[in-house]
Amino acid sequence: MPSAESELPNPDIDDAGARLHQAMRTHHPTGWSALRLLPARARLALAGVLLAALASAAIAEWLADAPQTQAAVIFLALLAVGLLLALSRLLAADAVRREAQRAASERHAKDLETLIEARTRELSALSTHLQELSEKEKSELARNLHDELGGLLTAAKMDLSWLQSRVPDPALQERLAQLGGVLDEAMDLKRRVVEDLRPSLLDHFGLPTALRAYVDSACAKAGLRADLTLPEDGVPMSKETAIALFRIVQEGITNIIRHAAARSVTLRFVLEREACRFTLRDDGCGFDAADPKFRWSHGLMGMRQRVRALGGQFDLESAPGAGTTLRVTIPRD
Repeated sequence: MPSAESELPNPDIDDAGARLHQAMRTHHPTGWSALRLLPARARLALAGVLLAALASAAIAEWLADAPQTQAAVIFLALLAVGLLLALSRLLAADAVRREAQRAASERHAKDLETLIEARTRELSALSTHLQELSEKEKSELARNLHDELGGLLTAAKMDLSWLQSRVPDPALQERLAQLGGVLDEAMDLKRRVVEDLRPSLLDHFGLPTALRAYVDSACAKAGLRADLTLPEDGVPMSKETAIALFRIVQEGITNIIRHAAARSVTLRFVLEREACRFTLRDDGCGFDAADPKFRWSHGLMGMRQRVRALGGQFDLESAPGAGTTLRVTIPRD
């Protein structure tokens, strides 16, 4: 069922249609001046008919000894000229109409192209804003979990240690030990959730260290061999750029683990004078990069949007059985 918004009129589309109808009514050459809109062959054919009519009139003048024949030829010549004039006017009017339609269609196409570009820019800006808002919310949630929940778990752990030192009953000691194990698991879960929401290494040690730790950990869990080439720590980069690049690599590694059936992963991060270049490659099963099912997947679209928001370039190369290569180039801050 279509939504209520889809049934409402779109003022931009209506304006474009109104401009099309107005262009159709725009003044164009009329009368004999419109004959120049006819194709060259049509103009030559009309000229030939006109010459034939004039030739018939000339022949009628030569046949002075046959008045009836002369009158008939003159009548036919005049009739041919009249038909020629009527045909010329009709052809000229049709040419004017076609020219008006063509010009109006071109203007309408330009209006629609401008409208589409404007809507694309708006959607791109909205997507960038939503991604930035999501990262801010994740960062705030990670901070709250680390400070508040972490503090509560630490206090519970300290109270448990106090109880264990004062309870002599072996059965209670065993139950307290089990409770301590549960608290340790809760603290480990809290740490993993916080790292997924906002990698602490990214804020404290920079992008290369965070990437190395994440890729090594994720590949070790998945049984993949990781080949990393990263710059030294201390790369000057804004927090927004760093988290965007980290999320791109994170999404790429996640896709490789889930879908590629690869044995190894290669990550290259090169700093140039004016740009940062990422290359993420796997030796997995690959896919048809031209297939819309893959081209418009949410993961790839999210990565493209992040790169576009940074003013960079996103390239994806893949083929069935040939692995996948992801290249990202962004200007340096």
